[in-house]
Amino acid sequence: MTRRITTFLAITMMSLIATGSYAAEKIEPSERATAEARSHSWTSWRGPMRDGISGETGLQSQWPEGGPKLIWQVNGLGNGFSSVAISNGRIISMGKVDGSVSVIALNQKDGSKLWQTPISDGNNPNCTPTIDGDRVYALTHNGNLACLDVKTGEILWKKSFTADFGGRMESGWGYSESPLVDGDRIVCTPGGRENMVVALNKETGEKLWSTAMPAEAGSRGQDGAAYSSVVIGNGGGGRQYVQLTGRGVFGIDSKSGKVLWQYNRIANGTANIPTPIVKGDYVFCSTGYNTGAALLKLNKTGAGIAAQEVYFLEPRDVQNHHGGMILLGDHIYMGHGHNQGFPLCIEMMTGKVKWRPGRGVGQRSAAIIYADGHLY
Repeated sequence: MTRRITTFLAITMMSLIATGSYAAEKIEPSERATAEARSHSWTSWRGPMRDGISGETGLQSQWPEGGPKLIWQVNGLGNGFSSVAISNGRIISMGKVDGSVSVIALNQKDGSKLWQTPISDGNNPNCTPTIDGDRVYALTHNGNLACLDVKTGEILWKKSFTADFGGRMESGWGYSESPLVDGDRIVCTPGGRENMVVALNKETGEKLWSTAMPAEAGSRGQDGAAYSSVVIGNGGGGRQYVQLTGRGVFGIDSKSGKVLWQYNRIANGTANIPTPIVKGDYVFCSTGYNTGAALLKLNKTGAGIAAQEVYFLEPRDVQNHHGGMILLGDHIYMGHGHNQGFPLCIEMMTGKVKWRPGRGVGQRSAAIIYADGHLY
């Protein structure tokens, strides 16, 4: 898995997939219950709803010759793979600076540094911080979770995924998820046998519940946390947290931590990465390493909720390795291919490929985002 270390942050416009933007179907107002939040903040991994959709409008559909105007640039933010969270005029990210993994806050207007707080040693961070009101939550490569004051950078509490929860990763690229804040709790994935997923009091870090890895989790994949981030769903009539782990996709009851359903076929033994897509009773998931993609329907049963495989797509047709997937209306957009990012659009309910254009001079994988009628 090849990743490029970022040593600076430049605020220009959103990077385009390949050399241009692709037109996409518009989101209807009825689908946009959080339009204001989408437009004015980007508080977590892939945005406030974790779906890669921005509410910004009035964006340029084409760049001028020579590219967009550079507004500001800041260097010295260290090494790492974190993206940014933005709220109330602050940009927060992570980087390894002078041997320590730090959470860093910048002024959104001019890029000036507001504070920098070391929270751990270890390798370059992968996590994108999560901002929740006056707090920010960040996770290091080696599993140190920290809660900080968003204004001052003061550490309010810390937990260790390995020491406190017996956590482990499915493979060796380190913890990468962005913690989910849901009401009074923060939900994260240590990957331990007895603490696969945990819910913590967001104010204190106290454990509210934990989810043990089921004894019959399936033969595909590896035990431990994967590289995905938790999303909220309501499939099968039950509010739940949906997460892709080393053993596949799980639905976990939001109140108790009980496993409601699981699906192992999508797991691979190397790295399960993309955040699943949830829509009503349906969950779409995909992984690389010659695995593929699947649509699941969550059905309410007498015993709880069962995951039914609607279809499975072979990796030669659809596999998202890096960069994520976006659901717009009835279509899913992603980059296709192992260590590749060929633009691809499929019908969610059928798996039928609608289009797969070339990507110009682009190479490897690319992140995907939607804004103002276009995919970037």
